Amino acid sequence: MKAIVYEEFTKLPAVQNVPDPTPQAHGVVLRVKATGLCRSDWHGWMGHDPDITLPHVPGHEIAGVIEAIGKDVLKWKIGDRVTLPFVCGCGTCPQCLSGNHQVCDNQFQPGFTHWGSFAEFVAVDFADINLVSLPSELDDVTAASLGCRFVTAFRAIVAQGKVSAGQWVAVHGCGGVGLSAVMIANALGANVVAIDIADEKLELARSIGAVAVINATTSGNVVEDVVEITQSGAHLSIDALGSPVTCFNSIDNLRKRGKHVQVGLMLADHCHPAIPMDKVIANELEIFGSHGIQAYKYSALLDMIQSGKLCPQKLIGKTISLEESGEELSKMNRFAGTGVTVINEF
Repeated sequence: MKAIVYEEFTKLPAVQNVPDPTPQAHGVVLRVKATGLCRSDWHGWMGHDPDITLPHVPGHEIAGVIEAIGKDVLKWKIGDRVTLPFVCGCGTCPQCLSGNHQVCDNQFQPGFTHWGSFAEFVAVDFADINLVSLPSELDDVTAASLGCRFVTAFRAIVAQGKVSAGQWVAVHGCGGVGLSAVMIANALGANVVAIDIADEKLELARSIGAVAVINATTSGNVVEDVVEITQSGAHLSIDALGSPVTCFNSIDNLRKRGKHVQVGLMLADHCHPAIPMDKVIANELEIFGSHGIQAYKYSALLDMIQSGKLCPQKLIGKTISLEESGEELSKMNRFAGTGVTVINEF
């Protein structure tokens, strides 16, 4: 099969012909129909993820069709259209048994712990636990764009943030996950303030529901601006980028007893950022992480998409070919372009 492979970290990936995968007894092989290009893939390519062994095939936001199936798989058949979370559970560890597959002790992550979906085929383990059936009306590109960004934002807003109508939500960073958070929070009746450094991303955020936007490059003080707009601070704030500045601001702009959810990855030199702990204590703030979503929790999200309350297709910026994806991956940290990029030509 054709796949994007990198043999050294930070070295430009290239298309290679590599052996087709075969399924484990509990797994399947998917023919990849579309796969998202995510900043997490860039972190992996930079060498920030200790789980990656070289040579490596990136990619973890997948829509595909089951091509081959292991002998122990019970719930699926060849030809089924599916997607999956970017963190897959084993189904048997204490975390999975408690329903928290997203923090599985033995987690399987295509594109990180195993070869991923920048390829014609990808193997997926523990299929009965991790696969999600795609409704026929959801096209492959939109399904792949849910990937880690939309579903992670969904869990951050709904399960971790427990947002309610009328609350103020601040979203720091309007890349794929930030724009997803804006759309989801707005759909649930919250008032969203979107923060970014690019006017075109802020314009898109406003078009999908943000009631106010802040350009961090021209703002005199992002935290003060959020507090003024929300009239005492956000009830819920999301760091959707993952930087020391956005993490600090997201916590600092909360009202008393507000919640911060860290979605953007904090890796390498950013893994131990400064936070305003004095304010966390004095104002009884809550700090949460959000790391993917369980496969069995997709139904609520898919219901909102099918009803028209959520329109993730509006966040797709462009589609590209597999051959173009290596160059696109290497440019991810420039934050160029708006919306989600999806590979759909193999």
